[in-house]
Amino acid sequence: MTFVGLDRVREIRVHEPQRIVEEAAARRTRPLTGPLMVVAADHPARGALAVGDAPMAMADRTDLLARLVTALDRPGVDGVLGTPDIIEDLLLLGALDDKVVIGSMNRGGLAGAAFELDDRFTAYDAATIAAMRFNGGKMLTRVAFDDPGSVRTLEACAHAIDELVDLGLMAMVEPFVSRRIEGRVLNDLSPEAVIRSIAVATGLGKSSRYTWLKLPVVHDMERVMRATTLPALLLGGDPSGSPDDTYADWAKALELPGVQGLVVGRTLLYPADDDVATAVDVAAGLVHADLKES
Repeated sequence: MTFVGLDRVREIRVHEPQRIVEEAAARRTRPLTGPLMVVAADHPARGALAVGDAPMAMADRTDLLARLVTALDRPGVDGVLGTPDIIEDLLLLGALDDKVVIGSMNRGGLAGAAFELDDRFTAYDAATIAAMRFNGGKMLTRVAFDDPGSVRTLEACAHAIDELVDLGLMAMVEPFVSRRIEGRVLNDLSPEAVIRSIAVATGLGKSSRYTWLKLPVVHDMERVMRATTLPALLLGGDPSGSPDDTYADWAKALELPGVQGLVVGRTLLYPADDDVATAVDVAAGLVHADLKES
């Protein structure tokens, strides 16, 4: 497919919207096999635009797409996770040939909203993911024992897993134990909480045969990974601390049984030095040993 500029993308969206479906049908796909280095870009649809102390860092769509195209063009980057708006822009930009594509499904739990933990499915559905020839769907699965919205989210995630199973597509489940502290939803990143979230997530749906987990890198990851036999991808989270320390933590966790790679967004797309290519290359080298050796 031919790379076109953003002005052309805007023209297509006005005059030829069917081109999105045509590009999806013509795209060269690839199977879902690990290890995987996936770039994540589904935060904006949940109203989460901040990176570190920059509250509107992800608000400029032109800038975000430029960073994504740069990342996807680097050796060892296997694919992308995103919502329909971003995935469709990338399709029209010709950036998804021979890439794994994971559609983000539940974005209704808007950051900071009173209903944040009632995380409705407002983006991709399983049927569209299959029709677009993507590899699977991702769902955020936050469990707050003091918020009734969590049970509705759990039920919706179970139904989505069922639908993906029927289509033979990966269900990427991102579980957390969460709580409200002074009005903010915060995820408990203790090993015990992550293990409990895994126990809940792996029991969702009528079958776990296509379920993969998206897990944070926390203390005592060896014990965390003993909580499941399912394949897991490690998430990057909001960048904080030294990049070298972050990369070292990822490298150690990537050696654990069951870990199949990384799904990282803001840490790589908005590094402190703003050098997206170098940040992505370091992460891809951790996932793919042949890149480190070359």
